[in-house]
Amino acid sequence: MSNASALHAPLEFGDPQLGEAIARGMEQTEALLLKELSMGEDFLVEKVKHLALAGGKRFRPMFTLLASQYGTRPGCEDVVKAAVVVEMTHLATLYHDDVMDEAERRRGVESANSRWNNSVAILAGDILLAHASRLMSELGVETLAHFAETFGALVTGQMRETVGARGGDPIEHYLKVIEGKTGVLIASAGFLGALHSDASAAHTKALQGFGAAVGMVFQIVDDIIDIFSNPEESGKTPGTDLREGVFTLPVLYALAEDTEVGEQLRGLLTGPLTNDADVERALTLLGQSTGRERALADVRRYLDEADRHLADLPDLPVTHALRQLAHYTVERVG
Repeated sequence: MSNASALHAPLEFGDPQLGEAIARGMEQTEALLLKELSMGEDFLVEKVKHLALAGGKRFRPMFTLLASQYGTRPGCEDVVKAAVVVEMTHLATLYHDDVMDEAERRRGVESANSRWNNSVAILAGDILLAHASRLMSELGVETLAHFAETFGALVTGQMRETVGARGGDPIEHYLKVIEGKTGVLIASAGFLGALHSDASAAHTKALQGFGAAVGMVFQIVDDIIDIFSNPEESGKTPGTDLREGVFTLPVLYALAEDTEVGEQLRGLLTGPLTNDADVERALTLLGQSTGRERALADVRRYLDEADRHLADLPDLPVTHALRQLAHYTVERVG
């Protein structure tokens, strides 16, 4: 299961002042991020800058900046620091995920574990967390306490995925995994952006809730695209997760079907698919199943949840921008 690359959706702000404020904040965030990653011994710096320099759309820090628009100090120095903390934590999880997944590529370049080795990749992730912790100490005890809880949830989500459903409902298990691996850090971005701009408690809670819901939307959409997309449109090779033996929500729904399609899939999907013909057969069967429709129903449920949180926020250009972002993601799969 990829780490929600659907987060890379474009965002039209629809308001020149908002666009300028976020662009300025993103420039400051990028400068501070690279400054932080350049600290320490040369042999560390090369490794920790590897994925940051490879790109990424920086959605999490952008959402931190957007959330800060609801406070009296939008885009202030502390907000920028919080945005960098969130992005460095995200980068650290990517290093660690690639080791666990034995990934060879990340953001179009060699993964750190492939370019160097697992130990280097793990330590690069660890030093990123050290940098993030130092920045958090400058932001205060409340931020440290929040992030201790956030990181605990991230690790729990990863461990939950690693140990498996253990006889429980695989669909419920999947949703809890992505809540921990994707939703919680996006929720944290909303919380910290609001907190450090001195937004009200009610608005901070709404932004955290929106982040959690939209993280679920992004991840499930990403998993649907992995199975059902046209590679010429999405730029992805369909069935990547199947080849890795990862069964995401649409696949789990299809496997649960009490139909001939479900039975054939249960016989075929017993582990990673290494044969191209088997991948094609699985994709054909999945196309005949109700997996896509049932997964999309969950997407729309989380989208409704995101909209409910936005309804608790004032009617500002930033609120319209956040709503457009969430809905655009769903439109990618129809």
